[in-house]
Amino acid sequence: MTIYSENSESVTQITETPLPPMARSLSWRVATNLLVSFKYAWQGIAYAFRTQRNFRIHVGVGSIAVSLAIALSLTPVEIAVIILTCGAVLTMELINTALESVVDLTVQQTYHELAKIAKDCAAAAVLISALLSLSVAVCLLLPPLWQLVQGQLGQVQGWDMLS
Repeated sequence: MTIYSENSESVTQITETPLPPMARSLSWRVATNLLVSFKYAWQGIAYAFRTQRNFRIHVGVGSIAVSLAIALSLTPVEIAVIILTCGAVLTMELINTALESVVDLTVQQTYHELAKIAKDCAAAAVLISALLSLSVAVCLLLPPLWQLVQGQLGQVQGWDMLS
């Protein structure tokens, strides 16, 4: 297989190597029904959770954010916003994983500047979505957390004055 760069001046030769058999031997086929489609989707989520450290981190942080939102009795709309932003981060992480896999399949262990750009941009998309999700969580969670802390400090100070 021959890959040309964007300006067609450099050419990279890649030799075809057979890929090892995978557990999803029939995944290339069109799903015969909706249940099979969901099965493939869950396999993708399971793969990302098993192999992608950042996906696991995002699941953990997102779970904490949603749990805090529920514990702090945020409004249903505020909880939904936190769930949606966490979901956007997980979605971007899955797209990033898929893109990295396709790029790796294409360049097969060789360095290519365009492959680097594709991977870096996909990682940047995850970073931006994570930072935006964090800012949403801070905006929604910090005020009630601050009130809770102030209430606890007021109780402690009031207790000291009584003794």
